[in-house]
Amino acid sequence: MSTRKSASDRKAEIIGAALTLADELGPDRMTTNDVARAVGLTQPGVFRHFPTKHALWVAVAEHIAARLDEAWQDAIDTAASPEARLRGLVLAQFAQIEACPALPMVLFSHELNSDNPSLRTAFQALLMRFQKHLEGALRDMQANGGLRPTLATADAALFFTSLIQGLAIRHNLAGRTFSLVHEGERLFDIQLAMMPANTRT
Repeated sequence: MSTRKSASDRKAEIIGAALTLADELGPDRMTTNDVARAVGLTQPGVFRHFPTKHALWVAVAEHIAARLDEAWQDAIDTAASPEARLRGLVLAQFAQIEACPALPMVLFSHELNSDNPSLRTAFQALLMRFQKHLEGALRDMQANGGLRPTLATADAALFFTSLIQGLAIRHNLAGRTFSLVHEGERLFDIQLAMMPANTRT
């Protein structure tokens, strides 16, 4: 005899299915019927947990935010230096994308962001938190003499977010045939090496 799933377990299952289908079909094409079939429910069964498709996407956004915030905080808490913190943050982002390939597609979906202002605001706030984490690590590197005082840390942080987004696109176009984390770390080292250190004597 099968055990009836709790509401929280069923919600987690639906959110997981939505992320899988967002990867397979694209977030703009995924329907609640697709989600219902994936978890073995009827569409009304999905709506018992999420009254609207928008409510489902809000829950997906909250799930994404929670897993990214946790990964970022872990990178911050375990870093022994500002440079290690910067590296940890960037590699944590690559690891999260590799584990859940739908992340970039959901975060940057034009249709989702256009049709759902609250979702757009939530995603913008999430990306800004990551940007601030990168800026903080870069400022601390600067204070320690690892970067020149004239380097604009906000711009430097944007270079790293652009690296993440660009490599995520290349990874997807290449059929995910290489390790996103390993290639990301290689390119991170190259990019960091191009940022001049303080040359105080």
